[in-house]
Amino acid sequence: MIIGYARVSSSSQSLEVQHQHLEVAGCEKVFAEKRSGRTTEGRDALADAIDFVREGDVLAVTRLDRLARSVVDLHRLIERLTVKGCGFRVLQQSGIDTTTSTGKLTLSILGAVAEFEADIRRDRQRDGIERAKAKGIYRGRRPTIDIARIETLIAAGMTPAAIARDMGIGRASVYRLMGKAGAA
Repeated sequence: MIIGYARVSSSSQSLEVQHQHLEVAGCEKVFAEKRSGRTTEGRDALADAIDFVREGDVLAVTRLDRLARSVVDLHRLIERLTVKGCGFRVLQQSGIDTTTSTGKLTLSILGAVAEFEADIRRDRQRDGIERAKAKGIYRGRRPTIDIARIETLIAAGMTPAAIARDMGIGRASVYRLMGKAGAA
């Protein structure tokens, strides 16, 4: 049985094209989710797909980056499939098919290249942010917590736990802001 897995990073993206490719490839069941691929943590549909496959099944994705973006995560997932006696296939990168020796080699090489590309992209983004900060263009994310309100509530004698409950934020955020105010 061929089992499909589809993933997009944000809720504004569509899974439709991946579903179509997976159906054409003969997937009898498709697990899909809208979740970041930076890690396998919290990707429930992926966990369900891996739990679902049985010996002799093949897990298929349209592109390698739909499954994993790090070589470590990729190899962990492939190892889990291998232990279960399952194969892995990437539809749009036809050389990747772990049911063959050449496919296993191709998977390792392309996994390393994908991780390298992600690292380069992250470095370029970090460099761009640093240049923007130096020019005074980038100031970071706008604060989401009303610091003045926290200071008022502290002055009124509320405990950090009560403030956190009242504002719907974590207690650690209140303590962190109290520490900054105390240091200033």
